[in-house]
Amino acid sequence: MTAHRTIVFDLDGTLVDTAPDLINALNVVLDREGLPPVPLKSARTMIGAGARKLIERGLELESRVYGVKDIDRLTVDFIDYYAAHIADASRPFDGLESALDDLAALGWRFAVCTNKLEWLSKRLLDELGLSWRFSAICGADTFGISKPDPAILQQTVARAGGELSSSIMVGDAGPDIGVARRAGVPVIGVAFGYTEVPIAELRPDRLIDHMRELPAAVESLTVLRQTI
Repeated sequence: MTAHRTIVFDLDGTLVDTAPDLINALNVVLDREGLPPVPLKSARTMIGAGARKLIERGLELESRVYGVKDIDRLTVDFIDYYAAHIADASRPFDGLESALDDLAALGWRFAVCTNKLEWLSKRLLDELGLSWRFSAICGADTFGISKPDPAILQQTVARAGGELSSSIMVGDAGPDIGVARRAGVPVIGVAFGYTEVPIAELRPDRLIDHMRELPAAVESLTVLRQTI
């Protein structure tokens, strides 16, 4: 059986602008604790390491230190609220679907590799009418490992029917660059996502400012790989 050429995407900050709903859910949880809301603009860089880490970062802004049990409680509350409001304001980044159409026409298959929970990832993509585009949607709980552990990318590619030797990673932050590097996969960085460290400083193989640039970036990496 021939392996499919596979493009693996991060989810939050790469495929979908999820910050409004994530930060709203965080602020609901903080409000229940009597804490002030986190401004959306400054909170965008806090996203990407999962719900628990987002809550911890939100508490840190108020110099609050909670114990493990309290963080567990807040995480459950966050997920419950977020799941019910997962696509209130979240939308695919501009140009995404057109780029996927162009790449699919060239024979590429798509997968999602995220540190978000798998069921939340699928619910979000279902709500946005995007799930059908992906051969595999894998989260931090799918294999019990998270980015940048290369095993999550390896197993996501395998589940999508691909091989690492014919795959490309697309992401917006350090865990995406890290997982690609550790797995030996070329990586495209998107400049419109959520990252504390500017994506250019993480030195992805290609950097795009808009999804319309994705097909050309994929093509140039494909040509480069063929010449090595």
